[in-house]
Amino acid sequence: MTTTERRRVAAGRVREAEDAVETLRQGLKGVGLRLPSLRIDPVSCAGNEPAPLVDLGRCTIDTALRLSAVLGLDGQQGDRA
Repeated sequence: MTTTERRRVAAGRVREAEDAVETLRQGLKGVGLRLPSLRIDPVSCAGNEPAPLVDLGRCTIDTALRLSAVLGLDGQQGDRA
């Protein structure tokens, strides 16, 4: 694979991550939630062959509880294996 092809693939991965973040942002907005720190992790995009990660960030306890309720997990303890 040429350098140009690798860059094209890398740019595609970053675009996919950006699309995933926006899709998640809109989905959360649709249920009245907002994760203010939601973004692509910039460190994971560094280098010649990035492997972008979605950083969900931090949120308030209220937001975490509302997110749990939306996911149907309100009042349940997670599996801590």
